[in-house]
This record gives sequence, structure tokens and C-alpha cells, in this order.
Amino acid sequence: MSLHETTTAPAVHPIVAEQDLLLARHAVRAAAVAAGFDLIGQTKVVTAASELVRNAYIHGGGGEIEFEQLRDDLGRKGLRLTVRDAGPGIPDVGAALTDGFSTGAGLGHGLGGTRRLMDDFHIDSAPGRGTVVTVTRWAG
Repeated sequence: MSLHETTTAPAVHPIVAEQDLLLARHAVRAAAVAAGFDLIGQTKVVTAASELVRNAYIHGGGGEIEFEQLRDDLGRKGLRLTVRDAGPGIPDVGAALTDGFSTGAGLGHGLGGTRRLMDDFHIDSAPGRGTVVTVTRWAG
């Protein structure tokens, strides 16, 4: 078995309206429960998903969230979330990951907080080509 083998087909949910934020939270929570996360792990994954989906909706004009259950060669279960948007992109990713940096009305803890909540964090963004954030958390 590979280190990050997908154990379920990826689920994709569109982010096009405000109600999609809540629908995405519920779908990610259900996937976290199915992957065997305890309550604290579920909360961390759902909080990260909420922040990423909200960013895609508000700053990226919408997009999608994809999530998939994983299993590594040690038998650990995990969950990978990928949030994509076709918005304006992030001109300075380093600054965006700094606590207190915000281009909106928020406190500026979102991306940096998401990075701290998850085991793996990757962001791909540039002006004019949108943003893709992929995060993974392992249960246990």
C-alpha cells in the first residue's frame, strides 16, 4: 500500500452560494467521522475546511472542495481536503500565512491557523490564476 492511498472516491462539493459553506462543513464532518477521527480531530478538520471554503467563496468568488479518505502503509486513516477557486489569486502567499494579515474584515488568522490545525499544508496561488489549497490530517 502506498503512503497516501485513497480509500474512497473523492467527493466534490461546489462552493457557489452561502449555504454551500454549511453543506461543506457537514459533508467534511461526516467524512471525518467515517475516517475514525475523535471529536477533537473532527473539530480541527471541520474548522480548517470552514476557513478554506469561506476564503474560496469570499475571496475567490466560489469554487469547490474535494475530500478523500486516506490510509497509509501503517494502517492510519486520514482525510485530504483540496479547495480550489478561480479567483484573483494571492499576490504574497507568505504574507497571507502570517497571523494578523487580512485583505478583508477578518482577524487574519485563517490560513496560518489552518496550517497549524492540519498535518500537511500546501498552497498554490498566484495573481490571475486562482488558489488551490491541499491539506491532510491523520486520525489518532
